[in-house]
Amino acid sequence: MNQCTAVTLLPPPEFLVRLAALGGSRPEAGALLCELAEHHEGRHAMALWEDDAHRTAVWARWSGERATLSELAWCGVIDPRGEDACGLFAGHPSAHDWAVADPTLAAVDAVLAGKYPHLAPRDGV
Repeated sequence: MNQCTAVTLLPPPEFLVRLAALGGSRPEAGALLCELAEHHEGRHAMALWEDDAHRTAVWARWSGERATLSELAWCGVIDPRGEDACGLFAGHPSAHDWAVADPTLAAVDAVLAGKYPHLAPRDGV
């Protein structure tokens, strides 16, 4: 299943814009890329930073051009093929992250595997 391709900009907070105005340079908006599976329900989501002490992360969630920040617990479901937990938030509305492929990275991997087959991973190796 492919990753959602929704993108939006997160403008800098107003207080940061005011502080930066004193120095003459305006901070840039940051791009948000949805980490959920394509065709998910509800708002898009991207993790911004982790809080390991509390086992949470701050997530940007958006619909249209309006984004909000929320501290959310990690999903915690373990990949049945290994020991890694899902890297999305608890109660996320789509497949777990191990079932989601970034189509851009998959395309880059395919080009590199064709150009450098000796470096491409092989099944069972």
